[in-house]
Amino acid sequence: MTKSFEELIAEGEEADVTGWDFGWLEGRATEERPPWGYARLLGERLGRASASLDIQTGGGEVLAESPGFPPVAVATESWPPNVARATALLHPRGVAVVADPDEPPLPFGDGAFDLVTSRHPATIWWDEIARVLRPGGTYFAQHVGPASAFELIEFFLGPQPAARRGRHPDDETAAARAAGLEIVDLRTARLRIEILDVSAVVYLLRKVIWWVPGFEVETYRDALRELHERIAVEGPFIAHSTRHLIEARRR
Repeated sequence: MTKSFEELIAEGEEADVTGWDFGWLEGRATEERPPWGYARLLGERLGRASASLDIQTGGGEVLAESPGFPPVAVATESWPPNVARATALLHPRGVAVVADPDEPPLPFGDGAFDLVTSRHPATIWWDEIARVLRPGGTYFAQHVGPASAFELIEFFLGPQPAARRGRHPDDETAAARAAGLEIVDLRTARLRIEILDVSAVVYLLRKVIWWVPGFEVETYRDALRELHERIAVEGPFIAHSTRHLIEARRR
């Protein structure tokens, strides 16, 4: 039985958006995965580290996939519901979760870690990353790239030409070098997203709050209905995400 527009909207509004587990989208949206397997590579590096820091860990779901952790393992997160979720998930694994506002300075001493990691950080403070790394230490992360999901974002906000350059890997690697880091590896990918119904759109815009800042269903109800009708006629709404894997070493 096909669900109505109002039913789908209600489902998207009622869904739990804490953490970074996107399992709720199963059957509602799909996203191609990067070819390099970040969680596996992260686990390998954690297994070789002596002290690690995961920045903006979300609900800790990706970090928790690691088969093991170094003797000192810390994660930071700013959003209180995610702090609680990450604490419940990671403390039993020996990882300390620190509530942090995601603004400089990081609440750690100079050279405290030989491995700093992050998956999809919203903000990147290169000077702070370099400061808390030991000489020879590594920053290993998967970042969101430029113009990611902009087909969806611009559907609601209109053309955003100035924003399309943001998060470009060339700019990020230049900033990393300026902070005293040497780029060891850089890989990029453009990945297909298929959105199958409007409930997935509501869920995503509630969860990834920087895509359409201040998103509220009532504010964008007409656009949501237009998108619902478009999917009914044309099939899945297609967008593309961009990702880059970056590994940098403190000189």
